[in-house]
Amino acid sequence: MINQIDTVLYTGKTVTTGGRQGESRSDDGRLDIKLTPPGAAGNGTNPEQLLGAGWSACFIGAMGKAAAALKINLPADVSVATEVDLGKTDNAFFLQARLNVSLPGLEPVLARALVDAAHQTCPYSKATRGNIDVTINLV
Repeated sequence: MINQIDTVLYTGKTVTTGGRQGESRSDDGRLDIKLTPPGAAGNGTNPEQLLGAGWSACFIGAMGKAAAALKINLPADVSVATEVDLGKTDNAFFLQARLNVSLPGLEPVLARALVDAAHQTCPYSKATRGNIDVTINLV
């Protein structure tokens, strides 16, 4: 089932040319990057790294909302190290991901409740749910 948006809060607009060996630019000029295939020589990034960066930033925001709802403070040094794998089965390409969440100072049970709540509300988690294998680790 596809959820319908009632109110658009923001629209990110980018144009990519050249595919995995090209470049991407945003309409406001804040993003202007070169792309390089994973593991290839070059100074560009790749879609898997970009997905990881966006997802981890969004996930930290979702944990902040969850922490407020649980009436706890999100540690100032919270971090999410995201690993996005590009893989192949037969002749088809797939993604899988691991979010390695560091919540220094929080009890493990409380930390797990926080990441579970965030995973339910984070738009990136919602977009990938049921589509790719996702593991969330507390580190």
